[in-house]
Amino acid sequence: MKAYVYVDGFNLYYRGLKNTEHKWLNIKILSQKLLDPGDHVTAIRYFTADVSPRSGDTDAPTRQQAYLRALRTLPELTIHKGRFLPKTKKRPLVSDPSKFVEIHDTEEKGSDVNLASHLLNDAFNNRFDVALVISQDSDLCEPMRMVCKEIRKVVIIGWLEPTSPGKRYKAVSSAIRHATPAMLSRSQFPDPVIGRGGAHICKPTPW
Repeated sequence: MKAYVYVDGFNLYYRGLKNTEHKWLNIKILSQKLLDPGDHVTAIRYFTADVSPRSGDTDAPTRQQAYLRALRTLPELTIHKGRFLPKTKKRPLVSDPSKFVEIHDTEEKGSDVNLASHLLNDAFNNRFDVALVISQDSDLCEPMRMVCKEIRKVVIIGWLEPTSPGKRYKAVSSAIRHATPAMLSRSQFPDPVIGRGGAHICKPTPW
């Protein structure tokens, strides 16, 4: 069956890849492992935003851009970008809740809304038989429910943590498949990836 894949890039990173050696992830290979053998990946939509240099990690944008270049070598993949909004917040101290400190913060905007919009639009236009959603964002439960229960498409959730999915996720999907560490390990890009014109795209070090 024709399969479309929807990836919440930040959800994938923070729930499945951070503090691991699996960040150089080939999403198409992983998707094929999570889908049934008869499913054919015809489109991958990857949702993210450009990160900014952070205190203690000024190379984060360089690493991200290297990974996005590797992803763009996948002919089925399209990158959809939201944005980061810088802001300041006041938060109480743990040691003395009566005292507050002002901190710099960033908020990623757009990925969940963009993913939900494309998932629904593609389903309404009958572009796929199976949707694989790689995210544990509970905000996506309602659009997944609509696609699964009302439009009658197969919806598979790619689960990123060793925890057991709750009843809410099971109720809005056809199946939940765990992206295990072993599966992530077997789904890596080569290093380097060969890009257009023979360009070498190397995995960032350290990463």
